[in-house]
Amino acid sequence: MILLCGDWFNSGTQIAWQLLREGKPALEALEQGIRAVEANTADESVGRGGYPNALGVMELDAGVMDGRTRASGAVGALQGYLHPVSVAYAVMRDLPHVLLVGEGAARFAHEIHAERGELLTDEMRAQWEAWRRQFNFDPASGEQSLIDAVYRGRDPQRSGGTTIYLAQDSSGDIAAATSTSGWAWKYPGRLGDTPIAGAGFYADNRYGAAACTGMGEIAIRSGLARMTVAYLQLGRSVEEAVREALADIRYHPDQNIGITLYAIDARGGGFVGYSYGSDHPTPHYYVAVDGDDMPVKTMGVNLGVQ
Repeated sequence: MILLCGDWFNSGTQIAWQLLREGKPALEALEQGIRAVEANTADESVGRGGYPNALGVMELDAGVMDGRTRASGAVGALQGYLHPVSVAYAVMRDLPHVLLVGEGAARFAHEIHAERGELLTDEMRAQWEAWRRQFNFDPASGEQSLIDAVYRGRDPQRSGGTTIYLAQDSSGDIAAATSTSGWAWKYPGRLGDTPIAGAGFYADNRYGAAACTGMGEIAIRSGLARMTVAYLQLGRSVEEAVREALADIRYHPDQNIGITLYAIDARGGGFVGYSYGSDHPTPHYYVAVDGDDMPVKTMGVNLGVQ
């Protein structure tokens, strides 16, 4: 077994690891771990308490993938529901689709009786008010360009923050799960890589799993998670796979903002977390393997801009 979590506040890692140790399926364990992250209002990039869009509205994204079947479910721009990861999981189980967005995602969440709740906290509302005043943007006036406000007001340090959970359970099945509130002050309806299988996450029992956090536009343009698993398929080590996948994005115009890529392999516990981009922090993540009592904080590597 192995669990790797890009969970900066360590909110749900122990929950997920305990479930794995009890013999629960990988994806079931990851869902419960990420639900704890979504409920942690101290985490400003995921769930309730996360960053709103440019109109001050919370829109949440999440995705899951079962490496045994390569089935996937995801939601994007979901409003009003506390646990998008569970809604994404239900999409995978209950629909012939992969991705639901906006009003359709909310309708589905209502139909499955997902838990509703207020997502925008008073603290985050105050941050949004400060942001719009800084850029002299009044959404009620209808006279100012939202495009201009989003472009001028983008903050590279708040353009990522996806929570990543990857695991291989006691049966050898691999899974990936992701959740985020997305880019702070984003244009309404924007989706990053978090809900897009192959870009933000990918899992395959035969080779391993990968997932990303950071500027999702980079991962979408490069198909980063699927590319990483493809390198594992070609026989690369997990470290080689991540390095080669990140090397492919070096000519992206926003490379300085950067991205972090996490991966595990299917061959016995290899794992890694690397970031790329001079403005992107060196990653840390939590990892546990067979015999560990709890996940341990591990420092990754920042490859810089090459």
